[in-house]
Amino acid sequence: MEQAEVVAFPTRGEVFVDQRGESRALRLAWHTEADVVVLSLWQGDRCSGSFRLAVTDVPRFVQALVDGLGAAAMLPAAQTARLGLQRMSS
Repeated sequence: MEQAEVVAFPTRGEVFVDQRGESRALRLAWHTEADVVVLSLWQGDRCSGSFRLAVTDVPRFVQALVDGLGAAAMLPAAQTARLGLQRMSS
């Protein structure tokens, strides 16, 4: 399998460290010139996979995250504490 060229990280993006450690991370990079957001999986300085999400799909992706977070916040207190979430007040 051919390795992709590593390019400089765009100025608009984020890096999320995997809770398992081992230098694993998810990088989110906006590529407005191509109308995509690239989600890439990294282990140290090596990209092991990427996904090009169309900008038009970003709202649905974000909504799925928000919905999941909302559902997690409604879990019993012990579970939300384990997840590091604040309980939502009714």
